Amino acid sequence: RSDTIPVLPSIALDKDNRKLNVNADTAAAAVAKFIHAEKLIFVSDVPGIFLNRDDPTTLQSHLNATRCRELIASGVIDSGMVPKVEAALEALQAGVKKVHLVDARIPHSLMLEIYSNQGIGTEIVL
Repeated sequence: RSDTIPVLPSIALDKDNRKLNVNADTAAAAVAKFIHAEKLIFVSDVPGIFLNRDDPTTLQSHLNATRCRELIASGVIDSGMVPKVEAALEALQAGVKKVHLVDARIPHSLMLEIYSNQGIGTEIVL
């Protein structure tokens, strides 16, 4: 249905009904691909991608896939942000038009990211 927003847990069951921890970003990207989503939004506890994690002025409001790969290769994007960005890139390759990374701790972060020119997080496109 076009008026549905999927919200997914990051727990799955194996064939023996044992609970498995699934990377939530990977799962969300897979669902976005499956439903042919136009946008995928990752909501977390970080504002987005920084060129320097210690300098909030280096938050990148817009990146393309090539630049993301460069930042991963150079170590600028590291640790927990790597699987998130890799999931974003997989979704983009599968036809998702935009991926947004926003900080859930900021009131109205989703609205500010989607409905403003610069946004408050990071938008990733092909």
